[in-house]
Amino acid sequence: MANEIEKGNDEAQYLKVLRAKGNYFVESDEGMALYKVHQDAEGKYLCGCDDYTTGTKSDADFHCKHILAVIHRVPKGEVEAAELLERRKPKLDERFIKTIDGRDFVLYSGLLDLAHQKGLLKIEVEPLQYPTKENGYFAICKATALSKFGEIFSDIGDANPTNCDAKVAKHLLRMASTRAKARALRDMDDIGMTCLEELGDLDEAIGAGTQSEKSPKGTQKRSSQSSPPQDPQENKAQGKGTCGGAEKPAEPKNGEPEKTQSDLAASPMSSAQKNAISNLSRRRGIPNEELTKMAKENYGVPLETLSTVNASAFIRLLQQSA
Repeated sequence: MANEIEKGNDEAQYLKVLRAKGNYFVESDEGMALYKVHQDAEGKYLCGCDDYTTGTKSDADFHCKHILAVIHRVPKGEVEAAELLERRKPKLDERFIKTIDGRDFVLYSGLLDLAHQKGLLKIEVEPLQYPTKENGYFAICKATALSKFGEIFSDIGDANPTNCDAKVAKHLLRMASTRAKARALRDMDDIGMTCLEELGDLDEAIGAGTQSEKSPKGTQKRSSQSSPPQDPQENKAQGKGTCGGAEKPAEPKNGEPEKTQSDLAASPMSSAQKNAISNLSRRRGIPNEELTKMAKENYGVPLETLSTVNASAFIRLLQQSA
């Protein structure tokens, strides 16, 4: 027994002892682990190693080599202060922020990256309205983001030929899905910047160009370097109701004339648009009286008589409300 105690004392002399927040941490012989040594209310040293657990079964005053290291080092002041590393805080990588004409926009990939840092578990997308000729090719989707902590964030995205770039006009349901996901992730990430993929086209970011910058047909020219990047997540299924494989053709059928802007302006808003406005106003805390006033001030008509085009614009206005 005396030999074992002497051996323990010898080994304890070479063990590194650290102190942090009133506790001691003793390095193992191989330097691959740290054992916590602390005192109970009566001043008795306790250790978390297997030797201590086994030894105290037969001897309540048993001291393992880690306890001995603390007992020998503390009076001599041979204890090093441990460096505590702070937990990494979720942060939006600046690489995902794009500045266009003095305005900052966040990329969808950046929202997704930050959401994963914050514990994103899954995103589900539910199509509320498929784009058809009857509704002016107006797609509406609802996205719900769920965190591993049980938090739920949801929002609505819409897309139609009047609020999308011509390049994506044939993929309206996917555009509505992307916008919905981006807005739900912005809520989860607490990001106030608009997502670049939410924009209909870059005119919303850089403003209308001058006549000299336009083509003879009046189409705004755009630099290929300024085009919004493709969403790498758009082609992946993400839970129930995900739009992958469920999308209906957004383009008109052969032989059927496409609805003009005047046709869309005259079409009454759909029931899905009404539900979207109701849900958004409730989530933003906007009372019905204020909602009616906003519709009247912005479009000159009562809320219930908004057209498809005006309802689309009104939904986007509500989505941007604080």
